[in-house]
Amino acid sequence: MTFLIESIIACSLFTLFVFLMSRNPVKTIFNYPPAIIEHCKSLGLVDDSNRPGGVVFYLKKITALLMFGIILGLLVRYINHCESFWCGVLTAYALWNVVNWFDAIVLDCIWFCHDPRFVITGTEDMTDAYHDYWFHIKGSLIGMVLAIPSVLIAGVIVIL
Repeated sequence: MTFLIESIIACSLFTLFVFLMSRNPVKTIFNYPPAIIEHCKSLGLVDDSNRPGGVVFYLKKITALLMFGIILGLLVRYINHCESFWCGVLTAYALWNVVNWFDAIVLDCIWFCHDPRFVITGTEDMTDAYHDYWFHIKGSLIGMVLAIPSVLIAGVIVIL
């Protein structure tokens, strides 16, 4: 029951975060399918400060992975009462994947692909690109692999 409540809270918080970001979709352009990114580049809408690559980009990603790992570790240690490395890793990985697949299916494939708030001005005719479900599913599969550093950190925190 604890895991279910955690999952609902985590998905709700993530939904709130996405909703707040949807108010200015150009700021999150590098989360969009490649065809939309390229079209936005040709329109001059791309802000280079968000561009993937470079030291700052990777420092932000590493910091986020570390912070998420610490939060997961504390959750699985004190909420789920995991006291072993493997209990911490498996519980953290399961929670990560609940949010990851909720994001891919509910937020991306159902909400993002069909909500006009996410359509960037000048790309309204790119319906097929906005409905690129495989882009979101593939991103979730990649997210399952990227979770590994965070869940390992969570496992270490559990045994400390």
